[in-house]
Amino acid sequence: MSRQLTRPSRFALEDFGRLSGIHPDLLRRFVALGLLEATTDRGGELWFSPLQLGRVARIQRLRAGFALNYAALGLVMDLLDRITVLEAERRRFARTGARTWI
Repeated sequence: MSRQLTRPSRFALEDFGRLSGIHPDLLRRFVALGLLEATTDRGGELWFSPLQLGRVARIQRLRAGFALNYAALGLVMDLLDRITVLEAERRRFARTGARTWI
């Protein structure tokens, strides 16, 4: 019996679907809509970064909590990402004692 000692750097579509609980066809749709990022190999197969598991969880939470369609999910996720960046910048400016922000 062999055991993997390191975390995988990417997951194939089927493995990613099993880990996330999302059907592979829906994952393909998420990629086409720009909700998830994936790379393709020479054979055209999709590969996902482990970081995309967090994005899938976010998609599921937003979809369940707000009943948003997938196009709206993309917009909401982009806005939430932008808010996170702006809050980080505000905290950084507050720590450095800068007087002006934005």
